Amino acid sequence: MGSLKVGGVIPARFGSTRLQGKALLPILGKPMIQRVYERCQQARVLDLICVAADDERIVTAVKAFGGNAIMTRRGHASGTDRVAEAVETLQFDIVVNIQGDQPFIDPIMIEEAVQPMLDDPSLPMATLMHPLTDPADLADIGIVKVVCDVQGNALYFSRSPIPYAREEVPHTVYEHVGLYVYRREFLLKLSQLLPTPLEQIESLEQLRVLENGFRIRVVESKCRDHHFCGFSVDTPEDLAKAEAFLRERGMS
Repeated sequence: MGSLKVGGVIPARFGSTRLQGKALLPILGKPMIQRVYERCQQARVLDLICVAADDERIVTAVKAFGGNAIMTRRGHASGTDRVAEAVETLQFDIVVNIQGDQPFIDPIMIEEAVQPMLDDPSLPMATLMHPLTDPADLADIGIVKVVCDVQGNALYFSRSPIPYAREEVPHTVYEHVGLYVYRREFLLKLSQLLPTPLEQIESLEQLRVLENGFRIRVVESKCRDHHFCGFSVDTPEDLAKAEAFLRERGMS
């Protein structure tokens, strides 16, 4: 199993409705894409990291700091499709899809998500979750919840609070963390599947996998600084928050 090649792909799109060119916007002097890339470099499980860009400006910026980047088509409907195009030319056995707008991703989370794929050759896909601790998050449709079977495979993902607590039974509600790991051949197959009804209703791409009868192993992450590691930059205000996070933690 040690011969499997694991690659991290960071999809990066220049056009963003809320924050144009956000991949290149500086966070304390470094482009956001560089911060994502450098965090990924700390994950011991990754043999190679590559940015899948839709604009030459991103490719140029990545190469300027010594990173790997390739151009992909502009018209992709999702980051997953962009990653799938990239891996057509990148020879990885296992592919990690890393969000390009999460500059503080914990490298341990990448290792946590990859490990079940190394342990179980039959698994097509894996992802992460962590306990929800703020009751207000239950009703937040921007926070995706997940429930799993006793083997740790996803039963369902939803924007609604799941499970619904009709009875007072002790339980934990889990938030899904959008870090995905695929076997290369499965990712290429997945990118060819049509959108499914539940996927379209909830606007959650991972439901396409479940609706087609495939397993997703969900690992509970041991990372506890979720507010920092899972922070996404979508607005100019988020950029200011990102810089404040770094200053609070004495990081540069």
